[in-house]
Formats: sequence, structure tokens, C-alpha cells
Amino acid sequence: MQSSHQGALVNAASDGELWTMKVTVVPGPETAGQYIATALAGQQAGTVMPFVIVKRETGEVVGSTRFWKIDRVNRKLEIGHSWLSASVQRSGVNTEAKYLLLTYAFETMNAVRIQFTTDELNEKSRAAILRIGAKQEGIVRHERIMPDGRKRNSVRFSIIDSEWPEVKALLRQKMRLK
Repeated sequence: MQSSHQGALVNAASDGELWTMKVTVVPGPETAGQYIATALAGQQAGTVMPFVIVKRETGEVVGSTRFWKIDRVNRKLEIGHSWLSASVQRSGVNTEAKYLLLTYAFETMNAVRIQFTTDELNEKSRAAILRIGAKQEGIVRHERIMPDGRKRNSVRFSIIDSEWPEVKALLRQKMRLK
């Protein structure tokens, strides 16, 4: 992710007006600059690796994701701040993006734990996380305050290093790779 992606990210989020969703935080026209600045500040600090998600066939930016809460000592991180344009949800783009992220985290960064956190009310996100092979660990009550003031309960999922070969095979099968 770079500052120059601001317009493309706003366009991607405009497909479905994702910034209006109450169960997640997606940058809108007024908040995209700060969204990117925060991600890049985390990158400078070494605790965040932000990415844009690009549709391979067209080169179009269709979303964003990041590694964050990177803990190099304990070899763990979280994949989060993930969102996709409405038109590419359930299209395989998320599966491929998560496959690339997980492969890099487990095989290059030597992570032993990758976690995912989503709003308890975000059924689509919960289903997508389970679909990629993560295990639900529990619900963290009042884990954060949402922009509208709601106290959010968050569902925590993870994939650990011993599960990675099976998860990798599942994702490759979903993408029809050998």
C-alpha cells in the first residue's frame, strides 16, 4: 500500500458503499487518507505490513488487507483490516489473497500463529474466515468501541503452524492448484 493508492481504494470501497457497514471499518472518501497514513505509520514502526488487493486479470485495486500486531519474538501476527469490493466478494479473490498472505507468513516469516478477528455480528466475515480453514477460538467481549459507539464483541480465529500444511492443501484445492 502506498499513498498513491488512495483514489483506487476509495473506488474499490465505493462498490457497495462499504464504509456504511456497521460491522467493520472500511475507508470512505473522507477517511481514506487517514486510513492509509495509519497503515503506513505502522509499517514504519515495523508492526504492520499493509497491502492493496489487486485483481490479477485487470490490475484493478479491489480491496485491502494487512499483517498487523506483528510480534517477531513470539512469531505471531494478525491478518486483518481486510475488505473487498462487493463485486468480487465470494469470487475467489479472498481465497487467493489469504493463500498468498498465509504462505508468506508461515513459510517466509516462520510464523507459528496467525490470528483473525472479526465482529461477532459480521456473519459474512466469520464464514469467510472459517472457509479458509481457520479455527474459531472464542469471543472477546466488548473488545473495541465502533465508530457509532457500539461496544463490539469480537470473534477470534487462528491457524497455527502445525495446521498450515492441511490449510494450504485446502486453499490450493479451492483454487484448483496442484
